[in-house]
Amino acid sequence: MTVHEQHRSHRSGWLRAAVMGANDGIVSTASLIIGVAAAGLAPTTILLSGLAGLVAGAMSMAAGEYVSVSSQADIERADLDQEKQSLRENENFERTELSALYQERGVSPELADRVAAELMAYDALSAHAHDELGISNTSHPRPVQAALSSAATFAVGAALPLGTVVLSPASIFIPFVGGMSLLFLAALGALAAHVGGAPRVRGAVRVTFWGAAAMIATALVGSLFGVMT
Repeated sequence: MTVHEQHRSHRSGWLRAAVMGANDGIVSTASLIIGVAAAGLAPTTILLSGLAGLVAGAMSMAAGEYVSVSSQADIERADLDQEKQSLRENENFERTELSALYQERGVSPELADRVAAELMAYDALSAHAHDELGISNTSHPRPVQAALSSAATFAVGAALPLGTVVLSPASIFIPFVGGMSLLFLAALGALAAHVGGAPRVRGAVRVTFWGAAAMIATALVGSLFGVMT
């Protein structure tokens, strides 16, 4: 009987970006809405503030992710260029270096030498990129994709608390928006943990805790400025 193991590490890149974008969208927009509402501003001002927060946050996430991933791509490209040059000028040294890496992992010297030689004969740069530099095709940085996905997930996350502004009764506006946003965060945390193979309760609790802390902080600031004006 053939047993297939289900690994989840290949999901780490896109899962991190998606969760971070959606989580930031919910937390920042809900906190902004609650802070403005605590200051006693008009409902239309609250709604416009939330919309501005959604647009600004999505663009900020896109720009930040693009710059970050582009920097990572630049570093990897520079490392690969350096490795190409070393392979041209010091092929024997590079083969010995690769063999030593395998020996450190428990491979016998004879077998390590043979594996290093065969892998370099097949694709020397790929072998060194993967085993020496830790660069693989599956984790290759894609700045545009990262920017678009982060902006999209932020916008989706931000739209959730923004939608509660329209549905919320005026008498319980802040508790309603805050409570619904915490439910959204708990669901997001549980879903992300489930996709990543982690305990769902722990995933829900950690994002809900920090979301609640952010909302409480902005509510206090908003109340303070509301009293001062």
